[in-house]
Amino acid sequence: MNKKKEPTLAPGMDDQEELNTSASEKEVDHGEYTSVTTLSYDEVDPS
Repeated sequence: MNKKKEPTLAPGMDDQEELNTSASEKEVDHGEYTSVTTLSYDEVDPS
């Protein structure tokens, strides 16, 4: 069987804090970082 798994975060991890933390120079030098893009939906009330 070939089941697709959804990405998960470790239990107890504060995802917003972790995702907003920048990689250190050492991590960047070793390619140990992931680019993160945040999509924000801003709805404006037309009234």
